[in-house]
Amino acid sequence: MGFLGDRYLLDSETAEELYADIESLPIVDPHTHADLTEIIANDGWSDIWEVEGATDHYVWSMMRKRGIPERKITGEASNREKWLALASEFPNFAGNPSYEWIHLDLQRRFGIEKPISEATAEEIWTETKAQLATPSMRPQRLLEEMNVEVFCTTDDPTSTLENHERAERTIESVDIRPTWRVDRALHVGRDTWYEFVDQLEQTTGTGTGSFSGFLEALEETHDYFAAHGCRASDLSLEQIVTRPVSQRRARNVYRRALEGRNLSVNEVKDFQAFLIEMVGRLNAEKGWVTQLHFGAVRDYRGQLYDTVGADAGGDVSTQSIELTDNLEYFLNEFDDETEIILYTVDPTHYPTIATIARAFPNVSVGPAWWFNDSPYGIEEQLKYAGSVDLLFNHAGMVSDSRKLISYGSRFEMFRRTLANVVGEMVDRERVPMAHAEHLVRHLAYDRPKSLYGF
Repeated sequence: MGFLGDRYLLDSETAEELYADIESLPIVDPHTHADLTEIIANDGWSDIWEVEGATDHYVWSMMRKRGIPERKITGEASNREKWLALASEFPNFAGNPSYEWIHLDLQRRFGIEKPISEATAEEIWTETKAQLATPSMRPQRLLEEMNVEVFCTTDDPTSTLENHERAERTIESVDIRPTWRVDRALHVGRDTWYEFVDQLEQTTGTGTGSFSGFLEALEETHDYFAAHGCRASDLSLEQIVTRPVSQRRARNVYRRALEGRNLSVNEVKDFQAFLIEMVGRLNAEKGWVTQLHFGAVRDYRGQLYDTVGADAGGDVSTQSIELTDNLEYFLNEFDDETEIILYTVDPTHYPTIATIARAFPNVSVGPAWWFNDSPYGIEEQLKYAGSVDLLFNHAGMVSDSRKLISYGSRFEMFRRTLANVVGEMVDRERVPMAHAEHLVRHLAYDRPKSLYGF
């Protein structure tokens, strides 16, 4: 049996044929956590840990599960020590998508087919280090080699987007766009919110001492992002609540927050609901896509957050959120007004978001997110969403990655799984081959491009 060979994830000749049709299509990636500074500098990386482990909390979580000490994950150990520690446990990662992604990176980008283990760690370290020193492994060259046509970064509204301006002047092969990530504006009363309010004033020059000034400054950033090619906003909250809230009510909450008062849960929810509706209106005016992520419980492992910080692998998902009532106002307010994509961490929410998408033509089921972007998770979501809503209207794929080198691997995993799901439909005589070919090409490339208006 092969390993990540031509039949990887493909159970039939039909699936192989479908995958062959979409394998080489350009990548359109509407949601990444790319380091644009790294891409513009185009200096590359010095070693395989820097490429595969230094920014990947998926990898960190698996290393902790195998008892590797934190000093060899995010601590002071050398990159070589960290790689050797990872490699020594890597055979035990089998079944987790990180095992496949990193092996795919090695095979597709470095041409290294040997499995990662303690026995091969030194050899892989040496081979990859030599290759990473060559011009072919620089970020911009890799984006070209992976055939990345469009990707969107994730950017705070207070960003000046100077790197996007530089990228537009210096990088011709890839269309790089910002995304207006508005989370901090909604976390009223938190330390990060006060920092945001101050930074918003500094960035725009509009005073945020009043609620009207805050709203004006926020809208200025929306206009600024639009001028730099932005096509979408993004918002992630554990629980998204939408309901009609008057500007007077939101202004009173804003004033109390600036005064340092303790806010009730209802005050926070009302403030958030007002801003979420504002985001929807701004997006509708400009034809942007509204992306809503929900169900992630951030920094759940307190000790890890205290010692390492946020985005370190200590987040979890929750089933205990309400979607139908809480989204109803927003979805009806913007029915046919703006494209809306719903992302959920917990797959038990798929029935709700799939039926919502079925009811609202402008609502799409988002890609299998975070803990679900494995072959199993992608397959289950595509099958369910396609049986309740229309698979043709699924939002497609995003990398959601902090690792540039993994864009190709993540999209390959999605496209192979998509081809296998649709190939099974053909083999069971549910769909003719011509329609299947049209469907997989649409989801692999045409759908995200048209949905976001690239």
